[in-house]
Amino acid sequence: MHRPRRTLRAAAAVTIAAGLALSTACAPKATEAAAPTTTPAPPPPPPTFPWPLTGVETTDPVERPALAVKIENSPESRPQSGLNAADMVWEEVVEGGITRFVAVYHSELPREIGPIRSVRPMDAAIAAPLRGLFAFSGGQQPFVSAVSAAGLQVVSHDGGAGGFYRFDGRSAPHNVYADPADFVAQADPSHTADPIPQFRMASSADQPSALGTGTPATLLKLKLSGMSSPTWAWNPAQQAWLRTEGSAPALQADGQQLKATNVVVLRVDIVNTRYTDPAGNPVPETDMVGTGEALVATGGRTLLATWSKASDSAPVVLIDSHGTPILLAPGNTWVELVPNRTGSVTVG
Repeated sequence: MHRPRRTLRAAAAVTIAAGLALSTACAPKATEAAAPTTTPAPPPPPPTFPWPLTGVETTDPVERPALAVKIENSPESRPQSGLNAADMVWEEVVEGGITRFVAVYHSELPREIGPIRSVRPMDAAIAAPLRGLFAFSGGQQPFVSAVSAAGLQVVSHDGGAGGFYRFDGRSAPHNVYADPADFVAQADPSHTADPIPQFRMASSADQPSALGTGTPATLLKLKLSGMSSPTWAWNPAQQAWLRTEGSAPALQADGQQLKATNVVVLRVDIVNTRYTDPAGNPVPETDMVGTGEALVATGGRTLLATWSKASDSAPVVLIDSHGTPILLAPGNTWVELVPNRTGSVTVG
């Protein structure tokens, strides 16, 4: 039996078919086009909010009331604790020519403040616009009542409020201290809101008024009384005014020199009340309602101004010689209440 022979043509066809299959199998596969890559846009920065009393921007605001505290400034009280953490400090002349401070805490609560002393007649008008708490140790009943009548919550050591303690390293009455957070925790439901701004602060889009139209200055010498002559010197490295008491740097208990972003001088009238202190000295009162001359020191420059305060509950308003509201630099502010008749202000 004879097997059929493949013809040459058939053999060639098989060979070609096999070659085609082999070449198809060995051919590189077409690369798929890569999808275009896109970098996701970064998330927007968190919104910022200015602290009402300093104008400093924060991304994490805390809603709490302003706390005003009466801090002593006699030689026996120095160095004090916690003053550099205050958003605002008001310096006032009291009996005997010494001065005391009303330190206002809101954006920062230090761990310790003191020595805390007694309330005075002008304190209600200073702190009333804050609509918060006022803490003190001692004081005559008419002055205590004035604080309450001004709409402030009274936090009184003598009245039995918590949070006060005696510091063993000081003798009485210069040894009353506190953790300010303990005072804020006592706020009643009608005194929990943030304070309203007290001065107008420049934003990032604005320039502080003294930097734009003020006069260069490096020294601010004040005479509040025969016993109180503080000096503020501009320090470019720290971008702050540094305080001196007499001839010595004014220091905190932690060794830091007292400093301010803004120093606002208000020329005020002071009158003696019918009240006296235990030593028989008349208790003076600063007239906080009205208008008068002012000086604003910011950024190594000073600017003449006019201040006005429409009522005890209204904040102080500052305007320049053209009637334009004055903007302070974001940061803490010291307000110096310099008597018209017996005080003086020297700019150097």
